[in-house]
Amino acid sequence: MDNFTKDPYRCDCSVIHEEVVAEVRGKMPDDDALLDVTDIFKVFSDSTRIKILCALMQAEMCVCDISVLLGMTKSSVSHQLRILKQADLVKYRKDGRVIYYSLADDHVRTIFHEGLEHALE
Repeated sequence: MDNFTKDPYRCDCSVIHEEVVAEVRGKMPDDDALLDVTDIFKVFSDSTRIKILCALMQAEMCVCDISVLLGMTKSSVSHQLRILKQADLVKYRKDGRVIYYSLADDHVRTIFHEGLEHALE
């Protein structure tokens, strides 16, 4: 039985593929960019925020409408929208005294669709 069969996640090799390592290192984003991606995925990791994003994919909505749709308090929805706004995932516009929320851009829609498609595989 070889080492891979024993534990497929353990590497006991002594050969380093220097060309591959150098090529991949040259293509890696810097740490700050990777931390930004991490922060975005942290925001996506909450099911309430995912529900809000899913709703906003269908229509621009105000806090009252989202709270009714999701069966949540306006305060809870506002809190989650604040987090989504700080992550630049949603934007808002005022119409008189009403604030309407929508997705910030098509990137948000793409990230959501890709995640959903992967989850449904």
